[in-house]
Amino acid sequence: MALCGTGGGAPVLVRADHRWSRAEVLGWLLTGLSPDTLVGMDLGTSLPFADRGAFFPGWSDSPADARDLWAMVDALAAGDPHLAAGSVVDHAAIARHYRRPGGRCGDLFAPGRGRLRVTEEAQRAGGLNPVSNFNLVGAAQVGKASLTGMRLLHRLVGRIPVWPFDADPGTGHLLVEIYTSLAALAAGRPRGRSKIRTGEALDTALAALGSDPAGIVGPVSDHRSDAILTAAWLRRVASDPALWHPPALTPALARTEGWTFGVR
Repeated sequence: MALCGTGGGAPVLVRADHRWSRAEVLGWLLTGLSPDTLVGMDLGTSLPFADRGAFFPGWSDSPADARDLWAMVDALAAGDPHLAAGSVVDHAAIARHYRRPGGRCGDLFAPGRGRLRVTEEAQRAGGLNPVSNFNLVGAAQVGKASLTGMRLLHRLVGRIPVWPFDADPGTGHLLVEIYTSLAALAAGRPRGRSKIRTGEALDTALAALGSDPAGIVGPVSDHRSDAILTAAWLRRVASDPALWHPPALTPALARTEGWTFGVR
């Protein structure tokens, strides 16, 4: 996790040498944030809905909207420690929609890359390569983080608003879904080479976003560089009204699928 203030100071890692648990992240969001913080989380805040009119078409208990989805995920995974969500994809009706490790592909997993949300189709149109949140296989998948993140989001309901399911309150905290490749592209990184693994490359990217250098010497993990760079990017673009009003984001999508901040 990285945090930056207004102005041009470099983002700093929060407890850089600490190995965060999900529960600790939740606690920090609720008690450790400075006033009026925009929080970006690199996960899918929901699942595809618009293409089939349901998250899990054909299942009578399929949730009606994203908030119901978060509640269902948290309830099904109530016995899973550390805000994990393995019990969700082991559920007989839900497992049919997922591609899981070990060659277990549900009979309702869409052929090819799997179902995508409208925001993910917009990402594809912009030259990015999103992966279906119904896919739990491979280094690029975000399906696992999305499910565990939904447990966290359920606990934030009524405490920290999540855009676009909640409107921007104007003051206080606000959480958005991000895609780290958007920050890398905005910083001049070439498509297909968004990951940054040296301090020098990170400082070059930060400069392109109007940020002071982070000053890291030598190698840096892409997890750390992603956090630092996306914090600087959020600071840079948060005041752009167009990013808060993408043309394809309808009220129905705002209730069900959500949107990735920065996707036009």
